[in-house]
Amino acid sequence: MTNSTNRRSHATCELEPLGCTTPSGLQSISDIHRRRLIVLALNLATYLALLGSLTRLLNFGGWTIVDTIFLASFVIASPWTVLGFWNAVIGFWLLHFVNTPLRKVAPFAISGDLPTPVELRTSILMTVRNEDPRRAFERLKTIKASLDATGEGRNYDYFVLSDTSNPAVASAEEAEMIAWQASDPDRQRLHYRRREQNTGFKAGNLRDFIVQWGDNYTLMLPLDADSLMSGDTILRMTRMMQAHPRIGILQSLVVGMPSSSTFARVFQFGMRHGMRVYTMGQAWWAADCGPFWGHNALVRVKPFADHCELPILPGAPPLGGHILSHDQVEATLMRRGGYEVRVLPEENGSWEENPPTLPDYMKRDVRWCQGNLQYLKLLRTPDLKLVSRFQLIWAIIMFIGVPAWTLMIALTPLIALDVDNISDFPSKWAAALYLFFLLMSLMPKLAGMTDVILTRGGTKKYGGMLRFVFGAAIEILFSFLQGSVSTINTSIFMTGLVFGRSVVWAGQARDAYSLSWGYASLLLWPQLIFGLIVCAALLKISPITLYWSLPLTAGYMLAIPFAVITASPRTGNFLRKAGCCGIPEDFSPAIEIETLNRTEAAENLKPK
Repeated sequence: MTNSTNRRSHATCELEPLGCTTPSGLQSISDIHRRRLIVLALNLATYLALLGSLTRLLNFGGWTIVDTIFLASFVIASPWTVLGFWNAVIGFWLLHFVNTPLRKVAPFAISGDLPTPVELRTSILMTVRNEDPRRAFERLKTIKASLDATGEGRNYDYFVLSDTSNPAVASAEEAEMIAWQASDPDRQRLHYRRREQNTGFKAGNLRDFIVQWGDNYTLMLPLDADSLMSGDTILRMTRMMQAHPRIGILQSLVVGMPSSSTFARVFQFGMRHGMRVYTMGQAWWAADCGPFWGHNALVRVKPFADHCELPILPGAPPLGGHILSHDQVEATLMRRGGYEVRVLPEENGSWEENPPTLPDYMKRDVRWCQGNLQYLKLLRTPDLKLVSRFQLIWAIIMFIGVPAWTLMIALTPLIALDVDNISDFPSKWAAALYLFFLLMSLMPKLAGMTDVILTRGGTKKYGGMLRFVFGAAIEILFSFLQGSVSTINTSIFMTGLVFGRSVVWAGQARDAYSLSWGYASLLLWPQLIFGLIVCAALLKISPITLYWSLPLTAGYMLAIPFAVITASPRTGNFLRKAGCCGIPEDFSPAIEIETLNRTEAAENLKPK
């Protein structure tokens, strides 16, 4: 389809929104509309059924103020679980009961497999701030070598865009670039730029690049300091963007890299098999209003420059000023500008590193929390697509639901005390509702596990059936413990936002390291105290309720040992040697990962 045809199609769509195609001409808008209505109906029906069941249970013995607060908290906390459940169910249905599911979800993908010469100039941008320069540059060098091996490397230029504030780190960055340029014959395609002030954070860094160099490129590929991509994947995605000029952002499905950290290893094991079904289900209905995660994605430069400049939010931080979580806002603005935002729901050649310890995960989580809550000031942005506006709301609900969930746990002893005085209370019905809700919350993981088991050769990629099932059991236990710790941390942080507390954007830890018991205790004592109070009250009031609550409450009391054990190099080495909780790249690493491993091993042998 030509550009002029695309423009005519888009213009017609403004007049007949249910009778034409998306801007790229790839899908019928009426078909996408039907999908969204189906998802809306499924979610509303499930949500209302849950609310109705809980309302009837709380109504036994008459309403109290505690019942009202508990129900209101559930109203806020449960939508995220409901949509996650249906995204996973739909994704599993597509993968196992639909022929050629990728054509239905990502019809643009087929163009990436055609041997079309690449003509688009693309800039590959690694944004860094107080990171380990050697690690960051090695990843960018590996990407360049992989792209050069495809024979199309001449179309890509490389930029390290530094917002580093530490003079020693900045000096090391400059030295790394000078050494790279001296050793690479393509030195004219290697660039380094450092800003003195990180105005606008990462989004401001990218905006500065666009102002200085954007006119020279059709596409850009933002990367984080821990990003890695294969040349084949970048080339394939470039061909997709070349074939469909009305796709403004093409997001790859980013998965974790092999890690010696226990926390990262178990965390990304669960994410790995859960993300595919979840993303496939979400992409089925989000379609042209897909996600942008800020890295490992191809972005069309001119539309991004024209439509995606972020506003400075009114008011003072933490919710005013420059936007922290810029990516999803940029996705909504790109779609408003008439360009599609798509995700490629395949695990293929796009990696990142996950936080190595629980405290690092908590730091990242609260940064996302503050950034997402800033969306409250963007909900009235004019002319956003309905689904785009919903995605902003959804990002807000993701974190607003956390203190609501924490409040529900805190109120559980009072609910149990009230129930204890009701002779005809339907305990079996309450247990069934509780178990069903737990099942719903686990569905992305369970659907992902089942997907691996049912896919031919699926468990072999994870080291075999026994290792996979054992790892899955560990990861489910891990997710309950980690979830409890995170709810308290995020709830405390959100309370601090009311009093002006704000995050500090700094470099992130990437490598595994151990935690002392003293540091873990100093950091996680609120979780321990909360858990002891709730569980002691339940033990006194209703021991049976305590036993049922343990999947949700044990993590509070075990937070300190959980943090220490999952940071322990000894635990990580044991899991690695046993092949437990390993991802496919642990057993069959891609050449890019092998290259990095060799480079880092050689670097570690050098005298310090």
